[in-house]
Amino acid sequence: MDERRKKEQELQDLQSDMRELEIRYERYFAGVEKREPQRDRMDLARRIRKFTNQPIFQTDVKFRYQGLATRFHTYSQYWDRILRLMDEGKYHLHLANRPAPPATSQDAVGKPPANPADDENETDKLLKSLTEARQQCGLSGPPPSREKVDQFLAAQKKKVRDKFGDRTVDFVVDTSSGKPQIKVRLKKG
Repeated sequence: MDERRKKEQELQDLQSDMRELEIRYERYFAGVEKREPQRDRMDLARRIRKFTNQPIFQTDVKFRYQGLATRFHTYSQYWDRILRLMDEGKYHLHLANRPAPPATSQDAVGKPPANPADDENETDKLLKSLTEARQQCGLSGPPPSREKVDQFLAAQKKKVRDKFGDRTVDFVVDTSSGKPQIKVRLKKG
């Protein structure tokens, strides 16, 4: 029975390592990782081949091994095909799965501002309040950039719109927790 548990554990390790290798290859194809994980792939292939030479008498363990070996072989063919396309310059990233660009001022909660300067003034006022609150709380370091505050506001406005519809909101800086936080308040009316 110990032999069975040992083989099951090895297969479990193989399965988790295969999943990790699959993720690393996807990251490589997406351009996140700079180097192909060849060494990990060769190591996994060696470990899978090691099972080929061992007699496996338990049908369920043998079935699981064969499934893992087939899956690895299929992934290997897929990875080789993508690598070949990359070498030929024919591989293009699929942009359909990428996140949408940040929201614009037209996506703001409620009606679009009549004057884009109103949106800028809101960001400037919030950034000024945030800087003052950081000083009052004794926080060192630079305050967040204007772009970060703009991105945060756009994301929060989208969340509020999804949750509450076209209600207008105010953003205020709150220091009740000991550090400045931007909070959203719904306008009444």
